[in-house]
Amino acid sequence: MSFLSNMKKDRDIMLEKIGINSVDELFSDVPEDKRFPEIHMPPALSEPEILLELSRMSAKNASAECYDWFLGGGVYNHFVPSVVPALTSRGEFLTAYTPYQPEVSQGTLEAIFEYQTMISELTGMDVVNASHYDGATALAEAAIMSVRSTRKRDKVVIAPGLHPEYLEVIQTYFQGLDIELSTGEIDENTAGYIVQNPTFTGEILDIKAEARKAHDRGALLIVHTDPIALGVLEAPGVCGADIVTAEGQGLGVGMNFGGPLLGIFATTAKHIRKMPGRIIGETVDLGGAKGCVLTFAAREQHIRREKATSNICSNQGLAALSAAIYLATLGKSGFKKVAELCWHKAHYAAKEIGKIKGFSIKTKGDFFKEFLIETPIPAEDIYAKLKEKYILAGLPLSRFKGGNDNDLLVCVTEVNSKKQIDRLVEALKVVAL
Repeated sequence: MSFLSNMKKDRDIMLEKIGINSVDELFSDVPEDKRFPEIHMPPALSEPEILLELSRMSAKNASAECYDWFLGGGVYNHFVPSVVPALTSRGEFLTAYTPYQPEVSQGTLEAIFEYQTMISELTGMDVVNASHYDGATALAEAAIMSVRSTRKRDKVVIAPGLHPEYLEVIQTYFQGLDIELSTGEIDENTAGYIVQNPTFTGEILDIKAEARKAHDRGALLIVHTDPIALGVLEAPGVCGADIVTAEGQGLGVGMNFGGPLLGIFATTAKHIRKMPGRIIGETVDLGGAKGCVLTFAAREQHIRREKATSNICSNQGLAALSAAIYLATLGKSGFKKVAELCWHKAHYAAKEIGKIKGFSIKTKGDFFKEFLIETPIPAEDIYAKLKEKYILAGLPLSRFKGGNDNDLLVCVTEVNSKKQIDRLVEALKVVAL
């Protein structure tokens, strides 16, 4: 049921309309001892706790399932405040296509402009486009852009720790292009150096050191990051990144059975004209009023194909809007709190799992949200057994080419309670016997 708030002036108008002076007078026919009875309510719960309880109640239905969720690996179970779907589902935004005509689309353009501004502050970069299909395609476009932005260089080097599916997407993009893809050392022919931070298995890297490594050879540093992690980590732009990409699904978009996702792409002002996609800018009209326009759109639909920076034909406007609403709703302190909860809960889970006989933590040093564990029996077997207990224990890495059978990638976010983590730990103790 919708909650409609009435301001004092609204109440005064209504009281005047029905010819009375106060709310007390409105209820004068109700015996005084029967008015406003004391209701013994339990302490108020937060929205995430309420929704979790409602989910557990609905799980009693034969067709409903409610899991303790520890899956990650690219799509994450972060809390989505109810205000996000409430606003994005309005007819003004929920359209089949994102319009760009400034004379009819000021609201949409302004929302995208706000998204760009917040992502720019988050990543520490000068400009942000709006936007890409997902994090993987954004990273592939960044790799191509690095070659386009450096003269007579045609090699892209990938550091260890990249999501294996992202590597496959880059390989697909490079088909038909004269670009060498390498996992070796950076040299004078390297245009772009790709680093994922946090890595696929959660490790946090020294981006300043990675930037020096790239720049000493004249290469651009491309950092693919988790935007939630930037609530506690230094912005990649501050650390020397030339291009930053990210999967923005965790910013209020929801898992949605694996999609849609949101490809974040940011760079420095120096490389703005090499950036794929499109950018919304702010200007003034003839009357001096502020307005938003499509500033850059160097794609095939706008310029000659041979000069296009990309052939992407649509953006994730609704997902970008969701991210903008999410960031505005949480604010700086709320966003930082989400990141801190992910950090501390993940480290608590790793500490407890590390105590279980036969289990060991393979992720070394500091990590964020995800960590890799070695299991005493095949991880797929553990996943299957715990799924029967409504626990999705993590992502078995045997599903990826070259992955070890006993590697399990566990993800813990702000929505995982201590009770859920403890239940996972106890289940792992039993299943490994």
